[in-house]
Amino acid sequence: MDWGMENRLSQLIQEDGHCMFLPIDHGYFQGPTRKLEQPGKTIEPLLPYADALFVTRGVLRSCVDPQNTKPIILRVSGGTSVVGHDLADEGVTTSMEEAIRLNVSAVGISVFIGTEYEKQSLLNLAKLVDEGEKYGIPVMAVTAVGKELEKRDARYLALCCRIAAELGARVVKTYWCENFEKVVNGCPVPVVMAGGPKVDTEREAFGFIYDGIQKGAIGQNLGRNIWQHQYPVAMIKALRAIIHESADVDQAEAVYNENAK
Repeated sequence: MDWGMENRLSQLIQEDGHCMFLPIDHGYFQGPTRKLEQPGKTIEPLLPYADALFVTRGVLRSCVDPQNTKPIILRVSGGTSVVGHDLADEGVTTSMEEAIRLNVSAVGISVFIGTEYEKQSLLNLAKLVDEGEKYGIPVMAVTAVGKELEKRDARYLALCCRIAAELGARVVKTYWCENFEKVVNGCPVPVVMAGGPKVDTEREAFGFIYDGIQKGAIGQNLGRNIWQHQYPVAMIKALRAIIHESADVDQAEAVYNENAK
């Protein structure tokens, strides 16, 4: 692996082999998402516990202090919205030159397997990988499903992750699901969890993250489960304990209870 590529990946994946990414890129298709209306204020208390931010260039420039931040994964796909025709109809919105100018550690792009725009999104990924390899910048593929949440099963996600890895993604972000080991075991590059089923309690969230780590994921990329929570700092501390301190669900819940005030 080239030195630059290895150096950037080492900024994201910590010495223990795990990572905790904090995505705040939701506005690129959702607009001013609840509790993310002012991204700079939202992330301020959370930054100490994140390993990297997943963000668009606009929010990066306007809301993230360049003197007080974590490594950046730059969201570079978009062009659609929740009120448009189809979320899967994405293009590449940001050049690799811009990523270099912003000194990012990686770029991220969504792929939409099984949709009308499957080929388009996969070719977007392949072209981005070509550019990333040229400059030593890793590409994280996001196995997006748009509004078709019923597709979040092991067979489908394993297909998505393997295709993304085959096209050259250095890291794949995907949803947790039942039989998650089938997803991880079929993917030759590191897998990061984007989330899982809708949960009603903190313990349920700790449960699927713990399960995913036990089954081979290297970390998580959860946003709304953290910054939309009543106690976001307590949530990120508890999740970080699972990822970086080998905490189980009971221990994570204890961390949460200690900080939920």
